[in-house]
Amino acid sequence: MTFGIVVFPGSNCDKDTGYVLRDMLKQDVVELWHKDAELPAGLSAIVLPGGFSYGDYLRSGALAKFSPIMARVVDFARAGGYVFGICNGFQILCEAGLLPGALLHNSSQKFVCRNTYLMPDSRSTALTQYLPKTRPLRIPIAHGEGRYYADQDTIARMRINGQILFRYCDENGDLSEQSNPNGSMENIAGVCNEGRNVFGMMPHPERAADGELGNTDGALILESLIRSLEERG
Repeated sequence: MTFGIVVFPGSNCDKDTGYVLRDMLKQDVVELWHKDAELPAGLSAIVLPGGFSYGDYLRSGALAKFSPIMARVVDFARAGGYVFGICNGFQILCEAGLLPGALLHNSSQKFVCRNTYLMPDSRSTALTQYLPKTRPLRIPIAHGEGRYYADQDTIARMRINGQILFRYCDENGDLSEQSNPNGSMENIAGVCNEGRNVFGMMPHPERAADGELGNTDGALILESLIRSLEERG
């Protein structure tokens, strides 16, 4: 499998993501510069990593969606290619219209950086179908604009379509206001599009994928994606 990792001015998780995919999970990785007007042949999936693209000027992801590479990312997604946005990448995909909803300032109006627990919601997506079914995952967050919002009709359709990937929970897997770190609607931590080939999540699985860090729950998410790509052929 070959993963393309998009690098914007201000990206700061591209190397982390590349390290995990290449060195830990033994996948081929190529970097895609934000000014690239074409994609290399043979990409299996594209990852938009975390960071502060264009310094989060205006709002997170608002300028990155105009980068030349994003026109090709949109084409890739509309042709059925897998696209995965993490944190700032999630924000960019929402701004670009590839995912429903928006990411607003945290309800605390403060940057939040800590471990959270996630419970997979939809079990029929490439990111979630091979995850443990009986326990939550411990995945860190680091964001100031992570509060997921969509109107009630959109949320209702997403529930029906199985587009809610993850919800914030406590260590026992229970959903509560206390386990919601940013005020996201219905504790939503990640979503996908109706076609189930574009994914976004605010927590950072690449920061919980190396045994030296004492936590490999994030690797399970990336391994699920890789296994799904392999089965897809």
